Amino acid sequence: MVATDLDGTLLTSTGTITPRTRKALRSARAAGAEIVFVTARAPRGVREIAEQTGVTGIAICSNGAVTYDVAADEIIDSRPLSPEAARKVAATLAEAIPGVGLAVETGRNVLTEVAYTRRVSHDLAHYREVKSVLDENEPIVKLLAMSAAHTADEMFTAVVAAVEGQAEVTYSGVEGLLEISAPGVTKAGALDRLCAERGVEAGEVVAFGDMPNDLAVLAYAGAGYAMANAHHLVLAAIERRTLSNDEDGVAAVLEDLFR
Repeated sequence: MVATDLDGTLLTSTGTITPRTRKALRSARAAGAEIVFVTARAPRGVREIAEQTGVTGIAICSNGAVTYDVAADEIIDSRPLSPEAARKVAATLAEAIPGVGLAVETGRNVLTEVAYTRRVSHDLAHYREVKSVLDENEPIVKLLAMSAAHTADEMFTAVVAAVEGQAEVTYSGVEGLLEISAPGVTKAGALDRLCAERGVEAGEVVAFGDMPNDLAVLAYAGAGYAMANAHHLVLAAIERRTLSNDEDGVAAVLEDLFR
């Protein structure tokens, strides 16, 4: 199994898939490997990339909270944060990071409060502004916390100890943005369940990633590769390296494995 992150890993800095990477993925599939996208993106952010690459199987989305059947456009498993836990975490965030803005990824759409000012231009149709994201009775696949005054590293340090046991806190490259999931929900946890269903051992997994939310997957896999452009925490923790996302780092490894 080949498990790969998307942004900063499989995709170039312009958000595209190169012909070389597309060819390497297809060669791996032809050799019998299953390609699984393991991403912070919601399902709607995966479909176009899947179409570009011809990878239409299962994708692990929303940092492991959603397992998505790409071909059927169907969420087959969802593990949301409970409303009670979300309220506790939100209170902790408000105390630790004054002025923090909140949003909720529901699996299909995004609920945002006024203070959450981040908007993804191609995704605007899926945003809905509300007074409080915690009063909408929608699934909380991910609680998003944003601060224009802090880095993601600073925000993580400020809250991670305080919410231990109540939620999983991580981040994936957007400055000043934390991503919060239900306790035990990680990319690696979802990948492990998929591997168990497929009869694939962790040692048979090759994984690629660049950000702290990829660390558990890279540690889980028999061969986990940090991209050359990876976050400093990833580079410090993961011994195996490949080229950057703009140098077809994923393709370089797959070409060697499946030549």
